[in-house]
Amino acid sequence: MRINRVVDLSLVVNSTTQTYPGDPQPRFEVHSTIERDGFNLLSVSMGSQTGTHVDAPYHFDESAPKIDELPLDRFVGRAAIVNAQGLGPRGRITWEHVAPVADQLEPGVIVLLHTGWSAHYGTDLYFDNPFLEADACRRMIALGVRTFGIDAINIDETPDSDHAGEGFPVHHLIADVAGVIAENLTNLAAIDFDDALVSLLPIAFEAADGAPVRAVALQLEV
Repeated sequence: MRINRVVDLSLVVNSTTQTYPGDPQPRFEVHSTIERDGFNLLSVSMGSQTGTHVDAPYHFDESAPKIDELPLDRFVGRAAIVNAQGLGPRGRITWEHVAPVADQLEPGVIVLLHTGWSAHYGTDLYFDNPFLEADACRRMIALGVRTFGIDAINIDETPDSDHAGEGFPVHHLIADVAGVIAENLTNLAAIDFDDALVSLLPIAFEAADGAPVRAVALQLEV
């Protein structure tokens, strides 16, 4: 077996990284330099869900597993890519979008919701993201899916002063089955090959609600 391609699905994290409203803004400060100390070292401060990241069930359920308590196979699996491109601001990803790949859905598969919304990253429009309807989520969970990713800031509707949102139903549904959510993915259009193997392995933060990841898709040759 060899790796033919590695597709980067991750946002770069820096001091200007766009964060969920109210989350800590990342800070990067030089701690050591080669000139002064003989080596370079950064001091980094950021929220647990900065940039491309995964949510543990604990994010929405105090009694559910934290990021370091989940089996690692939750974070690696074959991709099933749902084409939900073309939705406008706050568009709904329904079962009709999922149906074309329903025959691929089974335990161990990672569902990637390809909305194209990462093109709006860095703008105010990014917060008006398309989101997954609860009914479509329930049906995928019933087929055994436990890991979901989206190329937007939120798999649920993002509330603001004009939109109350729906109370994060998809986060709760996935937490109820000890599932995982990846958000702020990007570059999903570059997965133009079948049977992509996706890795969403997080930093092993202790007792955390989530953690950043370097998300990638691998094209393997057996």
